[in-house]
Amino acid sequence: MQQKIIPNLWFDTEAEEAAAFYLSVFPNSRIRKVSHYGEGGPRPAGMVMTVEFELDGQRFVGINGGPEFTFDEAVSFQISCENQEEVDHYWDRLSDGGEEGPCGWLKDRFGLSWQVVPTAFEELLADPDPARAQRAMQAMFSMTKLDIAALRSAADGVPVT
Repeated sequence: MQQKIIPNLWFDTEAEEAAAFYLSVFPNSRIRKVSHYGEGGPRPAGMVMTVEFELDGQRFVGINGGPEFTFDEAVSFQISCENQEEVDHYWDRLSDGGEEGPCGWLKDRFGLSWQVVPTAFEELLADPDPARAQRAMQAMFSMTKLDIAALRSAADGVPVT
């Protein structure tokens, strides 16, 4: 099935570098196509214009559009992680050269925002006991990288240290 909505990421000149970095982080990823600017374009002829790539089956396009636009936190990509090992992998790789933020958010070295979220946290928030869900939420507010064991302990009423 053809993916109808494809995120398009605007870079100054780093689209190819960013795609290669993301391919090193996510499994089952590949470059689909690279196009270049031609003569008379807004960027030098031969420069990479777009890189179409897949990250674990999700298609993206990176464009070297120039310095006019940059990423901000208004848009982020959420990564659902099945266990702490996945949380640690994505957090460590994506924050390398970037910036850690609160509550499972980070910016990578290109300024793109990511949310690294364990599915266990989503389950805690949906707990039928609203007090458990609230304690998990409060614990999350004190964290940068989310810690599944600490979130579960907090939900059970054990203070997070």
